[in-house]
Amino acid sequence: MSDHASMGGHHDFREVTIVPDDPESQAARASRRRMLNLLLTGGAAAMLPAAARAVAHPCSTAENPLNWAVAWKQTAAEFHALCYQAFNIATLQLDRALAGQSDGDKPLAVITDMDDTILHANDYWALLIERHRDFFDDGMWDEWIPKNRVTAVPGALEFCHYCVARDVAVFYVTNRDQGSDTRAYARGHLRHLGFPLPVEERLIVFSDTSDKSAAREAIAARYRVPFLIGDNLNDYKRDYYVADVAERLNVMERDRDDYGHRFIVLPNPTDGHWVRAIFGESEPAPTDENRRRLRGAAMGIRPGQ
Repeated sequence: MSDHASMGGHHDFREVTIVPDDPESQAARASRRRMLNLLLTGGAAAMLPAAARAVAHPCSTAENPLNWAVAWKQTAAEFHALCYQAFNIATLQLDRALAGQSDGDKPLAVITDMDDTILHANDYWALLIERHRDFFDDGMWDEWIPKNRVTAVPGALEFCHYCVARDVAVFYVTNRDQGSDTRAYARGHLRHLGFPLPVEERLIVFSDTSDKSAAREAIAARYRVPFLIGDNLNDYKRDYYVADVAERLNVMERDRDDYGHRFIVLPNPTDGHWVRAIFGESEPAPTDENRRRLRGAAMGIRPGQ
């Protein structure tokens, strides 16, 4: 959710140059994480003024703006249908690619994101609501990850096994940072749900950046990649990593013919770089100003208007 990649195997992915996110955003994220860890352990609670403590518990469960989005992800048949639709399209596109494969072509591979693409973290979002949080909470996420409470996105498990049965390589590419155990947790989630476990080089974990461009380029150099799968348009192209709603929409319109062909999108109403386009960062702080900005976005008011 959130560049270092742990990539082994005989393919030399380790030669890829990774460009980290800007230092200011890294420092802000690290500062928030330190404060959240203090709050979770109770060590700083007595030192915080009343206004700061109110930010940690901003609203009652009934008033939480996450309720609608998380309820949709948890219960809506339409949400599940969109997930199945995405993987049905992926299967059709894969069959087309297999039919067009000729001797001497590069082997086929599919690149997929993990969180909110093949893995759901609905239990985490429900936990946020239970604890009166209305924004993504890094400390709680790091607490939650080792508990193996992820579930498989509808259609994802079947699709990944479909690929492997046809000798199509599946590359799992994710952004996560839980320290030295990050990669082990990611692999554990795949194992827990029965996904085909990749050789080391096919699980690529970025810990210091959200930019997956290097992995995409390295894989495409050795494989024919007919399409990518993700919940975030930044999983497709770095072009979408912009802090402006209108600009991001314009780039999407430019690429409109690619969806369902070169990139297959999963629905995600809770997090992603669409959040950055509103707030200027992907994990905004739970402040009253950001709550006003969220309300404005819901009313169709774009930043700067």
